[in-house]
Order: sequence, then structure tokens, then C-alpha cells
Amino acid sequence: MEASKIRKLSGGVNQSGVRAHNERLLLSLIQRHGGMSGVELARRMGLSPPAVSTILRKLETDGLLRRGAPVRGKVGKPSIPMELNPEGVFSFGLKIGRRSADLLLLDFVGQVHARRHATYDYPLPETVFGFLRTGLDDLLADMSAASRARLCGLGIGAPFELWKWNDLVGAPAEKFRSWKNVDFDQEVAKFSDLPVFMVNDSTSACRAEHLYGRGKEFRDYAYFFVGSFIGGGIVMNHTVFEGNQGNAGALGSMRATGPLGESRQLIDVASIHVLESRIVEAGINPDVLWSHPQDWSALSRYVEPWIGQISQELAKASLSVCSVLDFEAILIDGAFPAEIRDELVERVRRYIVNQDTRGLISPRIEAGSVGTNAREIGAASSPVFRQFLLDTNAGLAAM
Repeated sequence: MEASKIRKLSGGVNQSGVRAHNERLLLSLIQRHGGMSGVELARRMGLSPPAVSTILRKLETDGLLRRGAPVRGKVGKPSIPMELNPEGVFSFGLKIGRRSADLLLLDFVGQVHARRHATYDYPLPETVFGFLRTGLDDLLADMSAASRARLCGLGIGAPFELWKWNDLVGAPAEKFRSWKNVDFDQEVAKFSDLPVFMVNDSTSACRAEHLYGRGKEFRDYAYFFVGSFIGGGIVMNHTVFEGNQGNAGALGSMRATGPLGESRQLIDVASIHVLESRIVEAGINPDVLWSHPQDWSALSRYVEPWIGQISQELAKASLSVCSVLDFEAILIDGAFPAEIRDELVERVRRYIVNQDTRGLISPRIEAGSVGTNAREIGAASSPVFRQFLLDTNAGLAAM
């Protein structure tokens, strides 16, 4: 990615008692732009070089930063950039999906070190927490004592009001509805003392794209993630905006039109479960949609019309989102192979040209880059973001 495409962060403050703010801002700058020298950081933050030098020394002593390779210029001493120390912070991320759960270990720069995967017919509480407990034991056993000491938490990405989206009947349905009374902190505390950070699964995917993908190119954008159930997120002022109750960007609940002209939600007409239903009706095992590595080439007869349908819906939804907030871009990703994502994005671009855009500025339609693992990566980044990076929507500062 060209450096010029990465939008700038700025806004340091010199008042006493705000060191945590300046530390978060500095870490956020390096996370966004890569390694930088103290002089460059001072310029971007609007602070004096000595003030920045003091912060850098502390963060290096704390193990959060490390010195990069010297950069030699034409004159003078070589510049020493400071960069995030990958081993400075670790976190776990759990994604609770419709057909599968994924648990992974993430480092400070967004690299996945280990992961565990489980499939099921439905994500019942005992199944999910059993998988989480076993998975944490396995991953912790493979970590060094030094790495375990730098664990900052467990992020859990789950659909909003999980208990409402099931098609079970009888006793299984009653078990599924028990999610409504589940206290995640209490359940995890039965086998782990890690702090728990809950986030909507699609919001977590949006955060993964924002921190580790193409989100660095834009200041404000909307993000669609096409999973079993489509969802999304929104980014404003360089930060994923979660809203008053953590449900901002619930794009799957946008109004759409069903095959008979009836009013539906986007989740009903632009999700992978629509494709899954069609291949089940054709007598094909739907597990092929969720197997790793993903390969949908044998399903082209069913995938092509599905892409055609959801691309039209996403084109309309993209403009609807932009009628509320003037987003510069719409990013699209999902739990499907990269070639499916690229074809979907291209179709949305074509369809949006023919939409009624009176009073609107059509956004750029772009492909996300994190892919299938975005939800669990974003979940794992939640403890890191909450404790080390700057949330510009929390009123701390403008970047």
C-alpha cells in the first residue's frame, strides 16, 4: 500500500495528567503508519521532541515498542524508527458463528500465531464454552511464560441478540434461547481470569479491516461482511464507531425487498444462508461452503445467480447508507473465497451506476482484504484497542 494512501493521525496535547492519551496516540500513529522516528512522531503529534522522547523511552522499557533498522539519509546520523514490538501484547479472539467457532491468538501487529476451529449444527452455549475452554488450554500450553504474561484479554465476537436467529424447534430451541440469559464474563471466569471484551461479530470484522486491512486508506466508510448472516460496521473519524449500545452499523437489518415484492431485511436476501438453502434443496452437503481451505468452484451453478442477487441488494444498501452519512467508500468482504469477493465487488460497482443517485455522491466500492478470518481477528484486537490505542470517537481527541 502506498504511504500516501494512509490518512494521517494528529492531535497531541501537552497538558499535565494526559500521558495515557499521548501514549495511545503515539502507539496508534505507529500502528497506522508503521515505524517512525521520534522527530517524525513529534511533528505529527504536535509535541516537542523531548516530550516524545520521554514517551518513547517508557514504551520501549514497557516492551511495547522496539527499535527498527536504521534508515540512512544523505547527510547526518541514520534515523532510528520505532515500531510496535509484535511480542509486546498478545490477545485471544473468539468468533461465534452460525456453523462454526474460531479461536485464535493474535500479537500486537495483527499476526495470527495459532488457531482452533470447531463446527456444529447450532452454536449452543455448552458447545461454544466447551470449545473455548479446551481451545484456551491448548493455546496457553504452547505459549512461553513470557508471552502468557503479556496477554491482555479475550475478545468475543458474537451476533447481536444471538438467541433470536435460529430455526430450531422443541428442546433444542429452548437451549438456544438460553443465550439470552448467558453472562459471558461469568461463563469465562469459570475457567479463565482473562478480562472479556464483547463486541458484535460484524463490528469486530470491521475493526480487523480498519486496523490491519484497507481501512487505513479512508477516514469514513461503511463496511459490509457477508457471512451466514450479513452484517456490517461503520468507521468515522478514523475509528470504528460502535454506538450507544454497541450495535451501530447493524447493516443487516436494513430494509430490502423479497422475491415477491414483500418487505424483508437485508439479512434475509444477501447472506450466505440464502445460498446454503439453495444447495441443500439441490441435495448438496452445505459443509463445502465452510470447509478450509475454501473452494466454491464446484458450486458455480448456484453461486453465480446468488452473486447477482446480493450484488443488486448491496448496491441499493450502499446508497441508503450514504444518504445518512456521507461515506467516501463502501468496503465489502465476507466468509467466502477471495475470487467470490472480487466478483461481488465488481458487480456492485456495475449495479450502482444504474441506481437513482439524486442528492447523493456515489461512494467508492472497494474490496476488503482481511477475508474469512476477519471476525475472530477483530475480536482479538478488541482488548488491544481498548487498552492501548486511541478511540477518536470517545472524545479524547481528533486524529
